[in-house]
Amino acid sequence: MTYGHAALTNDRPPANLNHPREAKRRESEHSPTSTYDGTMFQPTYPIRTARLTLRPVTLDDLEDVYAYQRRPDVVRWMLGAGPRTREQSKASVIAMTGEDALREEGDCLTLAVTVDAGVIGTVELVWRSRSDRTAEIGYVFNPEHGGRGLATEAATALLDWGFNEFGLHRIYARCHGRNDASARLMARLGMRQEARHIESYLFNGEWADQLVFAVLAREWRSRTLSS
Repeated sequence: MTYGHAALTNDRPPANLNHPREAKRRESEHSPTSTYDGTMFQPTYPIRTARLTLRPVTLDDLEDVYAYQRRPDVVRWMLGAGPRTREQSKASVIAMTGEDALREEGDCLTLAVTVDAGVIGTVELVWRSRSDRTAEIGYVFNPEHGGRGLATEAATALLDWGFNEFGLHRIYARCHGRNDASARLMARLGMRQEARHIESYLFNGEWADQLVFAVLAREWRSRTLSS
């Protein structure tokens, strides 16, 4: 996959069928540290970068979100996902409107990435472990806005918040072994490839490899200081 008319995504589907609003992030739902203590963590909205505004998803974003969720190229590398109908995108947007903060392990913070023309994608941070201070970053972008570094800019802003404000120690990301565009984005963010899990999951009826990238807080701060 390349930029331009290729979609930039990682493994999770639009509307994120396998994250906490539907499965409560199965990997952490039985953790003894996942009891909600009433604390809520969220950015000071909006997050502004040189060209973008990141903010919570609203119901008014439906048409922009549906514009890319209905595209086969956007869901190509997403496990268990197909092009969305408008009603499915509406359900997705409704669900994402509730993901404006992190309250307990397994929660997902989902932010709309906007330009003057509207929403061009989403970035998200899943709180994987309180005790290990670990989260997973994800993203979905409209291919019509590819090739300008906007995905890198948006993901950088969320990583900055995760490390510098939320106090994470490690953030990782995963993608299909053939999702070259996503792997290149992770590398541009300064994440290192930690693993290639060979034929580790079934994808569209075939065994697929999965790439794992990650970056530590000290590495992130060192990189941002040097740049």
